Amino acid sequence: MEDNMSFSHDINNEYEKLIRRMNPPRVVIDNEYCKNATVIQVDSANEDGILLEVVQVLTDLNLIITKAYISSDGGWFMDVFNVTDQDGNKITDEGILDYIQKSLGPDSCFTSPVRRSVGVKPSTDHTSIELIGCDRPGLLSELSAVLTHLKCNVLNGEVWTHNTRAAAVMQVTDEETGGAITDPERLSLIKQLLCNVLKGSNKTRQAKTVVSLGVTHTERRLHQMMFADRDYDRPAHEASGEKPRPDVDVVNWYDRYYSVVTIRCKDRPKLLFDIVCTLTDMEYVVFHGNVDAEGPEAYQEYCIRHVDGSPVKSDAERERLIQCLEAAIERRVSEGLKLELCTTDRVGLLSDVTRIFRENSLTVTRAEVTTRGGKAVNTFYVCDASGYPVDAKIIDSVRQAIGQTILKVKGSPEEANQAPQESPSRFLFGGLFKSRSFCNFGLVKSYS
Repeated sequence: MEDNMSFSHDINNEYEKLIRRMNPPRVVIDNEYCKNATVIQVDSANEDGILLEVVQVLTDLNLIITKAYISSDGGWFMDVFNVTDQDGNKITDEGILDYIQKSLGPDSCFTSPVRRSVGVKPSTDHTSIELIGCDRPGLLSELSAVLTHLKCNVLNGEVWTHNTRAAAVMQVTDEETGGAITDPERLSLIKQLLCNVLKGSNKTRQAKTVVSLGVTHTERRLHQMMFADRDYDRPAHEASGEKPRPDVDVVNWYDRYYSVVTIRCKDRPKLLFDIVCTLTDMEYVVFHGNVDAEGPEAYQEYCIRHVDGSPVKSDAERERLIQCLEAAIERRVSEGLKLELCTTDRVGLLSDVTRIFRENSLTVTRAEVTTRGGKAVNTFYVCDASGYPVDAKIIDSVRQAIGQTILKVKGSPEEANQAPQESPSRFLFGGLFKSRSFCNFGLVKSYS
C-alpha cells in the first residue's frame, strides 16, 4: 500500500512539473497603472492551494493589499492585487520587487507540494514549541518563566488569544549551545512542565504542547491550532450584543453551483491572508473573488465550492463556516494598548518583561517576539487584567521598571480603552461591480 501511495505521489509530482514547464507562472508588476498602489498580476496553471501561497508571499512582506481580483475557474489561475507598503506608498524597493518576481515567477517553487505543506520541517537552528490551552491573566509570564528556568531562550514567537483560548508558536534555543535542543529527556520535561502550566486549574478544556525540531509558517499554524481547538464555538452565556462582530454571510448561487461568501468588517493588515487561510484549511476552493479595502472598512466576496465540487449543503455547514470566518477575523484583532520593546536579546528577557506586566495587573492579549541581529524586537498588546480601562499611571510605572527608552507606547491608553466602532457601510468594487455584487445579480438564493 505504501509503495502504491509513493508511486502515485511521484506521478503527481512529475505531472505538476510537466504542466509547469508548459505553462510557467507569469508575474507582472506595474507602478504606472494605478496612482496610489503597485499592481501585481499573477498568471499560472491552477493548483490546489495556490491562492493561499500567493497571498502568503505578499503578506509575509508586510504589504497592504487594498484591492484584489481573483479568478481560478478551470485550469488557469489569474489574480490581480493592488498593494502598498505600511505607509500607504507604492512599492519601489528593488529588493522587494525582485523577491516577489523570484517567489511567484517562473523560477519559483510555489506550486510545489512541499512548499504548500504546513507541517514541521527539520531545523538544527532552533526547537519549535506549539502551545494551546485556556487563556488567563499572567499565562505568558508563567510560560516564559518555565522556559527560562529550563535554560531556553525564546528567539521568535507569536501568541494569540481568542474566545477564552490562547495559542502560541515559539522558536527556542539552548542557552549554552545557542542551537536546537535535541536531548529527548529534556524535550519531554519541557513539554510536561509547559503543559502543566497550560492546564492550570481548568479541568474542562484540554491543554496541548508539541515540541519539535523544525520550522513552520507561524501564522498559518496558529490558525490551524485554534481551528482544531474549536475556538469558534461561542459560550452559551455570551450576550449577542456584547461586542460588534464581523458581518459574514453565506448564500448559494444555484445557477452557477457556487456558494457566495460576503464579509464586511473593519480593515486591518493580513485580513485577506486570514480569510483565505481559513477557507483553505476548511477545504473550500475559491473560484472567484473581489476584495476592496481602500477605506477603513474591508469588503470581501468569494465564490467557493468544497473540494468535492459541491457548494455549502446545509444550514449547519453554513453556520459553521460563518463562525469559523468570524473567528479567523477576530483572532488577530489587537485589543488593548500596543507596547513595543527593543533591546539587546538575552535569556530570560521575555520572562522578566511579562512578569512586570503581571505584577502591574496587565494581561497580554497578543504578542509578537522576534530577534534580529542580537536585538529583541517585541510587540505586546496589553489590557487591564480586571477588565477596567488601562491606567496611564500603571503604564508609566511599567516603563520605569523596564526602561523608558526600551519600552515605548504606541497610541494612548485612552485610544486603547475605546470600544471598537463600526465603519460606515460602503459599496464593493469599482466600475462594473460598484453597485451590484454577486448576491445582487438576482441569481442567488438564500437557505430560508
